[in-house]
Amino acid sequence: MRIQIQNLGKRFNREWVFRNLELEIASGSKQAILGGNGSGKSTLLRIISAYFSPSEGSIMHQLGTENIKPDVVYKQISIAAPYLDIPGLFTLEEAIAFHFKFKSPVKGLKLADIIERSGLQAHAHKQIRHFSSGMKQRLRLSLALMSDVPLILLDEPASNLDAKAVQWYRDLTAEFSQGKTLVVCSNHENREYDFCDNVLEIKT
Repeated sequence: MRIQIQNLGKRFNREWVFRNLELEIASGSKQAILGGNGSGKSTLLRIISAYFSPSEGSIMHQLGTENIKPDVVYKQISIAAPYLDIPGLFTLEEAIAFHFKFKSPVKGLKLADIIERSGLQAHAHKQIRHFSSGMKQRLRLSLALMSDVPLILLDEPASNLDAKAVQWYRDLTAEFSQGKTLVVCSNHENREYDFCDNVLEIKT
């Protein structure tokens, strides 16, 4: 998926988060968006996901030669972010099965394969409310990266991950982002994005 952003601005009430932002993300590329806390990188990611609308400027999502309307962009994306909630009463197995009622898994992957690739197979029947923060983040990343979509959005993906889990994230990303457009937001955490082709820094 190709994304074209022109003269983009977002404000809440009278306060501008950012303005005059220009960015083109080529189809199949890996784009890092960097910024400190409050810089607006997560807001930009939500605009790219079409969850937020811009206050000014424009954003275009293009799949092949087709422009994707904002109200159906969600069908073409998967997203992982620490602030995204997962129903706590679901078991791991139920959470994955529920997610893939709305998205298709990467071709050839079955439920058991996804559980195994998540590294959480010992917890398949445990409710999510009993998961640690790191386990929840593993689940979010597994669902996003193993969904068969052209655009993957990751916000601070190494949050709550130990060194072993960060390597797992990097390996999973390398395996499942091939041929897809990937956008990674990071608070200058190099290991989250150093494999990206392009970097945009939002400065406050």
